[in-house]
Amino acid sequence: MKRLFVAGALMMQLFSTANAQQKTNPAEISDKMQWFADAKLGIFIHYGIYAVNGIDESWSFHNKKISHADYMQQLKGLTAKQFDAEAWADLIAASGAQYAVLTTKHHDGVALWDTKFSKLSTVKSTPAKKDIVTPFFNALRKRNIKTGAYFSLLDWTYNDYPGFLKDSSRYQIKDQPARWKKFQSFLNGQLTELSTQFNPDLWWFDGDWEHSADEWDAQGIRKLLTSRNPNTIINGRLQGYGDYDTPEQNFPVVRPAFHWWELCMTINNNWGYQPQDTNWKTPYEVITIFADAISNGGNMLLDIGPKEDGTIPAEEVNVLKELGKWNKKHSEAIFGTIGGIPQGHFYGPTTLSKDSSTLYLFIAGNTTGRVMIKGLDNKIKNISVVGKGTPLQHKVVGKISWSPVPGLVYIDVPANVQDEYMTVLKVELDKPVKLYRGKGGLNG
Repeated sequence: MKRLFVAGALMMQLFSTANAQQKTNPAEISDKMQWFADAKLGIFIHYGIYAVNGIDESWSFHNKKISHADYMQQLKGLTAKQFDAEAWADLIAASGAQYAVLTTKHHDGVALWDTKFSKLSTVKSTPAKKDIVTPFFNALRKRNIKTGAYFSLLDWTYNDYPGFLKDSSRYQIKDQPARWKKFQSFLNGQLTELSTQFNPDLWWFDGDWEHSADEWDAQGIRKLLTSRNPNTIINGRLQGYGDYDTPEQNFPVVRPAFHWWELCMTINNNWGYQPQDTNWKTPYEVITIFADAISNGGNMLLDIGPKEDGTIPAEEVNVLKELGKWNKKHSEAIFGTIGGIPQGHFYGPTTLSKDSSTLYLFIAGNTTGRVMIKGLDNKIKNISVVGKGTPLQHKVVGKISWSPVPGLVYIDVPANVQDEYMTVLKVELDKPVKLYRGKGGLNG
């Protein structure tokens, strides 16, 4: 029996089972998610007192690498004396990113804005005496870049939060419900404050693993934020009440559960600034990972960790600028596209135009000679190199007149058209992409 792939149909079939884990209905949020689906690239910024000693953000005291008291001594060392919101935003714009997510408060409880609910902030508790969030969000919005607020639901420093160190807690919720209510009031107060003052386009929650959806009142938190801004987007770390999934660091082999997804990833091995970590990803590695993400219908949220003075390590600046250069050259194949054709039809990442009549092929490294598309049941109108416009020749091999099985498409890729990181080909089709999905043979 001949089987065909029509763009989008297989993807929706894959989503139907996965979305059973998501408590939000994809159909009801699809309009507000469109900018996120089109954006493809975001920049994550982990900035906090942990940059002073260059140690693990919050986890260093939670896991007892350092005492909590010593960890909090870093408050005295955060100067942010070179912090320049405009320079940060310029770099993010240069990368091609369409949104940015800032750690407004990590698990250590130190806020990067002037919160009235705690004395722990960069304004009240550090030599910086600065609100980081306000100027940064303003700078992003001047450049039409969407704003994202990372916010830790848990707070290991707050006295009325149950958790503290990895092997000790302050209390059990069932034993002291009033104390938990006090923490919830604090939590909702800070969320209301952030929502009212900054109105983030996106909320990036973390720390939901320590409590259930009922204990967090995850549904109530969602209602609190969306009642203020119905179009705000919430990541998947809200015990199922988010809008999209957020796999961390390692590229998923199986597509994530939610309808929309985003790979969050560091440029070296750590989120915050750690001078001893020199295991930097190269621009080539970041670009190829990014291409894989968008090929699978996802985004990439790429992290940078500024130093305590607010400057960004040169290695991270280089990666973002090189990524931006490549993005600018290949923008039509990246931004506003949809996930590509299933694996096996082409040995590399692919994307499609929204009408599915243009197929983009991403070729890693210095591939010379020919590349091949398998099972393409379309007529090809034209093939060219994205960013150059150079027309390319192709040949169909193995098409038998009496068989429904399409031939193999071979495309010549000469050395002089190749990009230093990843070459992208534009394959214009006669109609929306249609793929043969059978086993071959007489009957297809």
